[in-house]
Amino acid sequence: METLGNIWNLGVKELRSIWHDKVLLAFVLMAFTLMVYTAGSAGSMELHNAPVAVVDEDQSALAGHMIDSLQPPWFMPPDQIQYGQIDEVLDKGSHTFVLVIPDGFERDIRQGRVTSVQLNIDATRMTQAFIGSRYIEQLLTTEVAEFMRTGSAGGALPINLVTRVSFNPNLDGTWFGGVMVMPIKPFEIMAAKVWANGLVVMLAATLSVTLVIQQILDVPVQGSILLFMFGTLIHLFSTTAIGILIGTVARTMPQFGLLLILTILPLQMLSGGITPRESMPELVQNIMLVAPTTHFVSLAQAILYRGADLDVVWPQMLALVAIGVVFFSVALVLFRRHLAV
Repeated sequence: METLGNIWNLGVKELRSIWHDKVLLAFVLMAFTLMVYTAGSAGSMELHNAPVAVVDEDQSALAGHMIDSLQPPWFMPPDQIQYGQIDEVLDKGSHTFVLVIPDGFERDIRQGRVTSVQLNIDATRMTQAFIGSRYIEQLLTTEVAEFMRTGSAGGALPINLVTRVSFNPNLDGTWFGGVMVMPIKPFEIMAAKVWANGLVVMLAATLSVTLVIQQILDVPVQGSILLFMFGTLIHLFSTTAIGILIGTVARTMPQFGLLLILTILPLQMLSGGITPRESMPELVQNIMLVAPTTHFVSLAQAILYRGADLDVVWPQMLALVAIGVVFFSVALVLFRRHLAV
């Protein structure tokens, strides 16, 4: 009972410290509201209002349909230019894409000949160039296929591609969008920090999911919020243990700050929340299995987007518990050694 009392009193002390530290309190609120909203709305991976120019040397009905497909919200209304102006508009940076439709393009399509169009891209706008080229390819392919299907090239296509998008049918990127020495035992100090700081983050995370994500960003949550928060609680145990371990290893606050940066950045970038793990080298994928964020991202996406139940995400939760126990145990051993010195 004495141990539980010490853990409770120390936790209350931690909460009081947070409450009286208005800068920290404001940062917590901002991190789970404004930053979540900004990451979801401003960090969209879709194409928006990309500037495009067209050199139409064919002046045919098919060319007109292709040009008309390049419309908002993905592209700005296409500007008609001459072939000799291509380098000029790309050098000025006024346009990211310049599409060239050659003379006789529709005629070649009607006669079944192999033909092509030219797409010039300003690749200095790397993200927009990469995504936009895929958009243009899909739009133009669709227009040519529709033109052939309506009888201009002798009947329907031999295949009919039907695309079904699961879990995010509108391909909305905002969804992907998105945690002193006292006369008591080291375990009591660490346990108090875990529950007190975890409580603050849990309350902020609940506010973020229900208010910012569901209400403001209007992201439909398919699964159980309660199950997600339970997974978040386990994840907080693991990450707090890592934080205590870093704080125990670091000798000064500057060292702690540098170690924290070297820890947070890989956890954030390689956990699968920004870049799919499948696109990473296999060695990196295997190494990141010891990181709690990898398993948390997996269970969070499964619950929130796909409506997964406990019978689906229990392996990730078990992994989070195991990782948390290991880091907590190592931090406890090192903490006891520091106190004994």
